[in-house]
Amino acid sequence: MEILILYYSRDGHVAQLARLIARGVEEVEGVRARLRQVPPVAPVTAIAQPPVPGEGAPYVELKDLHDCAGLILGSPTRFGNMAAPMKHFLDSTGAEWVSGALAGKPAAVFTSTSTMHGGQESTLLSMLTPLLHHGMLIVGIPFTEPELTTTTTGGTPYGASHVSGANRSNPISDDERKLARALGRRVADIARRLATNP
Repeated sequence: MEILILYYSRDGHVAQLARLIARGVEEVEGVRARLRQVPPVAPVTAIAQPPVPGEGAPYVELKDLHDCAGLILGSPTRFGNMAAPMKHFLDSTGAEWVSGALAGKPAAVFTSTSTMHGGQESTLLSMLTPLLHHGMLIVGIPFTEPELTTTTTGGTPYGASHVSGANRSNPISDDERKLARALGRRVADIARRLATNP
């Protein structure tokens, strides 16, 4: 059983969160993480992206959506919204919406912002909307996770998050790490339960 962790990362912070979430997923017995990224987009497609990214996880294929038992999306914040590459990919999933390929699967979201009030929660909510249209079961972080009430950095009930700082040099804090892993464990556990009790 695999949980697809699909992300876009420009400065590396979202990719770091993705790897932490993957660790959390793999703490659940019998569940593995599949890391994938969406390719960048440009206003004018003058140069095609190579079929394999220069670094990081492979690019996502629509088949990855069909194969997964759950989905966790990550994007940096762009004016309180998900980044264009993630939106572009989600806009290509009409056939999966029609067929119900994702319906009934658990889903969660994560983000990174440069400032504490840079739109973390609105970005997370923007990513949840298409997942609801796909009929996915939304998973957040409950307040039973103690770091959620004590964090002075990232972390929200809507999903995992990181505050990278105005110069993008803040390391991921201990609270952010724990909450990212908790989110991965939670999605993996719910996916496993759904598979054993259909």
